Amino acid sequence: MNLELANKIFVVTGGAKGIGAAIAQTLAEEQAVACILDRNAADAERLVGRLAQSGLRAEAWTCEMTDESAVRAAVSALLGKYGRIDGVINNAGSNDGVGLRSPVAAFRASLEKNIVQCFVLVQAALDALIASRGTIVNLGSKCAVTGQGGTSGYVAAKGAMNGLTREWALDLAPHGIRVNAVIPAEVMTPQYERWLAQRPDPKAALAGINRSIPFERRMTTAREIADTVAFVASPRSSHTTGQILYVDGGYVHFDRVNTLV
Repeated sequence: MNLELANKIFVVTGGAKGIGAAIAQTLAEEQAVACILDRNAADAERLVGRLAQSGLRAEAWTCEMTDESAVRAAVSALLGKYGRIDGVINNAGSNDGVGLRSPVAAFRASLEKNIVQCFVLVQAALDALIASRGTIVNLGSKCAVTGQGGTSGYVAAKGAMNGLTREWALDLAPHGIRVNAVIPAEVMTPQYERWLAQRPDPKAALAGINRSIPFERRMTTAREIADTVAFVASPRSSHTTGQILYVDGGYVHFDRVNTLV
């Protein structure tokens, strides 16, 4: 299927690794230009170089997403080069383990890192998105509806992301801008690998996670998330807005107690 994304300019936050890198690559394979905003300059440049070797277009802007002035400067530089923004993919964030006993300052910092920066980026890109009748895709988390324990900041931010997805979809519909969220559950990323490595028995921990996923007893791949993001961001999904889309092997919506066999 041709997703009709050729020459479209997409901002992908946190696009240097994991799900963000998969999204950047998928968009580039669809002939879009993936503009990566990430504080990890080395990994972002490696990805851009690898894509360029395949004749695909991507660029990297080093940007700390919690630095409002840096975000606005990156958007300004991007617009100076390309003159347009067709889509924003809010992927950057971290399940940082800020829980109920964490300092209030840490909770506020978690919100800055996981949701406030999304507001800043969309606001900075808003006029360009209105001009292009563009699209926004937010990367959420199953924690927003299932809870997890020990991660109040991240869960609060991802719950807010679901709410903002529907708020922005309503707000921006008169401008022809579609806004949707894609919700992963269990996806193997570098961050997840580090978490597993800290378990007493990483293999057993991974096996238990796989058993909790009803469909095929395996984690979702980053590419499966990226393919959904690309489709939802494309004109081939032209009447889809305000939706919270779960790409999770049935993790959230199936009764997992009855499937652990």
